[in-house]
Amino acid sequence: MTEFWVSQGNKWCDFCKIFISNNPSSIRNHELGQRHKDNVAQRLNSMREQKLAKEKEQKEAAHALEQIEAKAKRSYQKDMASFQEARDSNLQALVTQGDGNGTANGFSGEWEMDGSSGYYYNQTSGFYYDPNSGFYYTEALGKWVPQEEALASICVTSGSIQKKLALKKPSSSETGPSTLHNKGSVTSQSAPPPGPVVSNALNPMRTAKGAPSKLTLHKRKRQDEKPKVVSAEEVAALKAREAAKKRVEEREKSLLGLYKH
Repeated sequence: MTEFWVSQGNKWCDFCKIFISNNPSSIRNHELGQRHKDNVAQRLNSMREQKLAKEKEQKEAAHALEQIEAKAKRSYQKDMASFQEARDSNLQALVTQGDGNGTANGFSGEWEMDGSSGYYYNQTSGFYYDPNSGFYYTEALGKWVPQEEALASICVTSGSIQKKLALKKPSSSETGPSTLHNKGSVTSQSAPPPGPVVSNALNPMRTAKGAPSKLTLHKRKRQDEKPKVVSAEEVAALKAREAAKKRVEEREKSLLGLYKH
């Protein structure tokens, strides 16, 4: 029997980073060596140090998160306190009517609580007020705005209304003798003119829209005009159309409710 030599290859040692013979005796000798033992111990120490460093990093991150949450909670409580204080002051200004002249926060009129929307409503200015945010809303602006913009929009609106009233109101100079003379001329022009009124059109050939001309209605036929020749097929078709029309009328009499059966 013939025997063949088979190569067993080499084995890689991950701790020592070398190749060794891939047989039990070589592997056992290498693992029992001092070099391999030192490399294994060094690997274990490095893994232990990495684990401790990772745990330390996790503890520091958790501590930092706790500090951030505590700081955010203190800031939130502070903001809520200032917000409640501002809300109470705004409501107090609405209730006490500010300067005592019927105005609150620069708005004339009284503020009433609107149950449907949950905001305060001013009937004089048409503004809604949100005490939580301190913003104002009106349909003219179509958005929530701070108090300064709301007061500015009221001033602009009142100025435009006064300008329109000033333009509509006639001045004293316009009501002078010339104006009266113009009014007299207008009334004289609106009065009926003297003399007979011609209702017919000046051009008899021109017809009104949708109406036939009188000349075409009373137009005479020529004496020498030949009568139109009607064929037998046309006469039969006319008779058939009249008969069909009568049948349709007979069927529709009961539907119209004019006759009782």
